[in-house]
Amino acid sequence: MKIAVTYDNGQVFQHFGHTEQFKLYDVEDNKIVGTEILDSGDFGHESLTVLLRQKGVELLLCGGIGGGAQNALASAGIRHLGGCSGDADAAVEAYLNGTLQYDPNATCSDHEHHHHGEGHSCGSGSCH
Repeated sequence: MKIAVTYDNGQVFQHFGHTEQFKLYDVEDNKIVGTEILDSGDFGHESLTVLLRQKGVELLLCGGIGGGAQNALASAGIRHLGGCSGDADAAVEAYLNGTLQYDPNATCSDHEHHHHGEGHSCGSGSCH
């Protein structure tokens, strides 16, 4: 299984569509057997989904995620768990141990407004 996490400086990045990196985890027998950092470039939701699918990702852990991105992931057969936060490695370990804290309703609905990081924290605060 391959798991991707929206990634920034060791932490789960809080906005899928704006992530500049993913950390990919290769998992066998419920153990992490390899990792790599993947630069996402300057893509939109659909392109990010294609990129993850090309890498064989089956599960995405992230902070906030909009409805369009959720639909794109579902169409590509990639499961996602939103509302994750904290250390990326710890989040994957918690998922594998069945103790991951996440919010199945975490979304980012602020896409129609000014959305350049100023005062916006997807997955928490006013963006659920």
